[in-house]
Amino acid sequence: MDFNLLISTRRMREFDCRSEFKYILHEMGDDEARVRAIGIPGLVIAKTMLNPFEVVAKLREYVKERPWEIRYTLKVTPIEVVVETDFDTIVKRAQEMALERIGESETYRVTVNKRFTALSRHELIDAIAAGVDRKVSLENPDKIVNVEILGRVTGISILRPQDILSVVKLKRKLGVS
Repeated sequence: MDFNLLISTRRMREFDCRSEFKYILHEMGDDEARVRAIGIPGLVIAKTMLNPFEVVAKLREYVKERPWEIRYTLKVTPIEVVVETDFDTIVKRAQEMALERIGESETYRVTVNKRFTALSRHELIDAIAAGVDRKVSLENPDKIVNVEILGRVTGISILRPQDILSVVKLKRKLGVS
């Protein structure tokens, strides 16, 4: 599974979300995007030729301009690297990315969302953090080491908080539902 966007939706709405998001990516200029349900309730993945961070920024504007057109997409997270779900592989890659992309004066936190795995969230967080010599801020980090485990594969990203788009929160802020 190769993907660079993780999209959440309501359970049993994966097909609707898939169609909606494929249309959105088409509107943004990617006619070749692959969007598919992966058998995990409430989740859809996408592989786009567009920069996934730019997709999130454009989608934020799209929601502001046409909130009524986004009905099934609830949250969108950019994914930078996909690796096999293996404890050591995840830790090594997450640490490498963190050290490359989190400045010495920046704060961070590690977030692990796991589905269909017996790996321990807390053990992963502790192991990743042990190799990242930066100040931790759980409440207001500059960067997030984001780990999304989807069974046999894991997506990893180094994100700023605004790189994750919650369509629900944005609509609420805009006063639309």
